[in-house]
Amino acid sequence: MKIFILVLFLLTYALIVALPKFKVYITGAACLVAVISCAISGDMGVLSALSGIKINVVLVLVGIMLTVGLFSETGMPNKMADKLVSKTPNALWAIVLLCALSGLISAFVDNVATVLMLAPIGLAIAKKTDVSPIPVIIGISVSSNLQGAATLVGDTTSVMLADFAEMNFFEFFFLNGKPSIFFAVEIGALLTIPFLIFIFRKDNKKIKLEPSDSKVTSLFPTVMLLINLVLLIVFSFVSELIPVGIPFVKWLVDNGNGLICFIIGIICLIHHTATVKSNPIKTAIGAIDVTTVLFLIFLFVLIKAVESVGIIADIASLFTSIGNSNVFLLYTVIVFGSVLISAFIDNIPYVATMLPVISGLCVSLPSVSPYLLYFGLLCGATLGGNLTPVGASANVVGIGILSREGYNTTYKDFFKIGLPFTLIAVLSGYAFIWIFWGMM
Repeated sequence: MKIFILVLFLLTYALIVALPKFKVYITGAACLVAVISCAISGDMGVLSALSGIKINVVLVLVGIMLTVGLFSETGMPNKMADKLVSKTPNALWAIVLLCALSGLISAFVDNVATVLMLAPIGLAIAKKTDVSPIPVIIGISVSSNLQGAATLVGDTTSVMLADFAEMNFFEFFFLNGKPSIFFAVEIGALLTIPFLIFIFRKDNKKIKLEPSDSKVTSLFPTVMLLINLVLLIVFSFVSELIPVGIPFVKWLVDNGNGLICFIIGIICLIHHTATVKSNPIKTAIGAIDVTTVLFLIFLFVLIKAVESVGIIADIASLFTSIGNSNVFLLYTVIVFGSVLISAFIDNIPYVATMLPVISGLCVSLPSVSPYLLYFGLLCGATLGGNLTPVGASANVVGIGILSREGYNTTYKDFFKIGLPFTLIAVLSGYAFIWIFWGMM
């Protein structure tokens, strides 16, 4: 069964690459085959398969799509784009600043939410400056995915590491008198800025904005979007203080970001229905990208099947077999192996499996700081998602937004930015972590 699921998984990805327009049908069919096969073999029941769906991500996606959809209808993104472009010398700097803002926000807010909030502004800037929106949205997506590991509250994998290694929020900045993972990520972020400047180097003509006749029809979605952002930041800190001994409370904490976004989205929908007298169902269907939501759900279930048959555990065992030979080699394999794995497999079950493996390795290697391998794991597993369009939920959502706007994004379009972006961020983080935690 393990070989069958692995072949199914690889075949699914190959078909997604070859036939991107049919990716929902491909992943849906593969998901159904995986669930039936695992249920027959006893490796995974239907309920277990459904548990692989990240409810938090789905709720964030649906809620923010509702809010952002109504936000876009008000004409506010155009106004914000005008303001940003007017304060920058050309389109190049407007786009680079937007990507940098995406990274900054995602250090404290869910990456998917960050992309959904900033994408309308990116699309408006691209339209006003006659730039292709494809690299703009890809730049926003990969930038948001980059800085998730910078802080304890930036990404689920960071929360997992903090819980396992008993790290607090400030120890992501300095730990045992040494610079911690935050600086490894931020150095990578700074080094990607020259790359983004290079990518958009041709868009350096001075922009002359013509007076715009568009008016902002309502401030309500904009205000609610800002409230959403503030609540997400506040919750990211408060959630660490909430005791999760009761299952229901734990569920609320685990899905807190999604619940906030979903409730805000429903409030915006109700307000829009009451003021514009529109059909709420028609409005919701128009705002939500059902194709992207279904694709992610099917992908989550398929990855749960990969986890259930033991493929991820086998990968962890492979790392263990390398552990007794050479520390530098082990560190290198963990970083770049994690990059390759998380480019195709969700990083949450992978990191959950690898944390105890690394802890066990360090017991047999007492001279090695466990944080060297912990940080290497986080660096590779978090940043590796930018290697492919389906490696991170933020990338899937970004491409879904482009598709909804009528733009066909090819793998070549994504690799042109995602591949060098990932290499720059990973190599700089890899070197930084080794210098401070492997050599000192």
